[in-house]
Amino acid sequence: MSGETILLADDDAAIRTVLNQALARSGYAVRSTSNASTLWRWINAGEGDLVITDVVMPDENAFDMLPRVRKLRPDLPIIVMSAQNTLMTAITAAEQGAYEYLPKPFDLNELISVVNRGLSQTRQSMSVRHEANLDIPDRLPLIGRSLAMQDIYRVLARLMQTDLTVMVSGESGTGKELVARALHEYGKRRNGPFVAVNMAAIPKDLIESELFGHEKGAFTGAASRAAGRFEQAEGGTLFLDEIGDMPMEAQTRLLRVLQEGEYTSVGGGKPIKTDVRIVAATNRDLRQHIDHGLFREDLFFRLNVVPIRLPPLRERTEDIPDLTRHFLAAVTCDGLPEKQIDKSALDRMKLYGWPGNVRELENLIRRMSALYSQNLITRDIVDQELADFPLKPEESGRHPSQTLAEFTERYLADHFAEFGTELPPSGLYERVIREIEKPLITAALVATSGNQIKSSELLGINRNTLRKKIRELDVNVLRARQP
Repeated sequence: MSGETILLADDDAAIRTVLNQALARSGYAVRSTSNASTLWRWINAGEGDLVITDVVMPDENAFDMLPRVRKLRPDLPIIVMSAQNTLMTAITAAEQGAYEYLPKPFDLNELISVVNRGLSQTRQSMSVRHEANLDIPDRLPLIGRSLAMQDIYRVLARLMQTDLTVMVSGESGTGKELVARALHEYGKRRNGPFVAVNMAAIPKDLIESELFGHEKGAFTGAASRAAGRFEQAEGGTLFLDEIGDMPMEAQTRLLRVLQEGEYTSVGGGKPIKTDVRIVAATNRDLRQHIDHGLFREDLFFRLNVVPIRLPPLRERTEDIPDLTRHFLAAVTCDGLPEKQIDKSALDRMKLYGWPGNVRELENLIRRMSALYSQNLITRDIVDQELADFPLKPEESGRHPSQTLAEFTERYLADHFAEFGTELPPSGLYERVIREIEKPLITAALVATSGNQIKSSELLGINRNTLRKKIRELDVNVLRARQP
């Protein structure tokens, strides 16, 4: 690594210091600057073997400079960093010729690994791969700045200019079709059609006709020839949603399409060549389907070339504020009044399990925007809407300590706001215990169908103590007895 120089540009002095030290420890020489003009001067003079730059600089956006760098020095690897961690940032980085995009904050070991890789491999292909400068729409197909979403953004950015088959998995409501549309609308097939078909919504005996079309007289009621989804998607992208619901016979025909690049319509005998990109999606465990003989293993491997797992919303609750603001803005386009939401309401929403994922969040925002006259959505409103749907720890994927930490932080913040810089009144311990006891006792009663003897054994407390707690906390025993 001796003799290799890294050019570093970031207007944050602390970041420059940390990166300078980390790169120096790895054996690299580093030249750092706080502005884009100095970085451009160094690049124009032929200095540096690799560039690390922030996107937003005081004098110029790095994305505006990248095309000039690619034209002047096409083999120079450029790593861009950004705190604006959206899908558009990742896509723009890829399209403007960046070697890699790293969302802030990032792991230093990951940065060093990317630097090592960038300096060790041939760069010539980069200039060819990134010549296109797409007109990227302003609207975001995916929302979120969590680490899980950042990983997805970077994968999508790498896939945009390929025709690789993609398998998107995730629970219902996580946005699988949005991923498929992003791959299409920002990829090289964006001028072609995007055709979506839900396997679960089509009668099984009609799926082959739906996909591959049929000839006149192919079956009773086929009065004329009909084009299938493959023909409709020619030159574009075909999104096969709920692929796990496809019957075995249709799976066999789909496998032939993927292997041979051609198909025959129902009732037809002449092979039809096809040119479509396939994106499949499922909310099922297809490997389990394979074990049970419900899904072809060879088809699975043909579809699962690039797997993308969309995390449920409960695994990325830090994205709830961004998603909420996006939906609040979106509902105004449907004639609903403009609303704001306060932090305590967002904090409450982070504690909910969201079994319906992002789709459920969108529906909640629409409902609150339509039904409440207040301009500000408060915690009380959210509590009222989610009252019958308490957070279920086993569904939330959140450790209890995380929930307790958020409650404590909110308690302190509320009281500091009330009492200024003075310490809030004592009693935090009792408040936390009280918050824990009621849902804990309720959960034990529900688990035992309201049997207090079994509940006391489950909790490890005396039956009389349990009765006392039920009275003090006003636990709804009758509700716990409901099946």
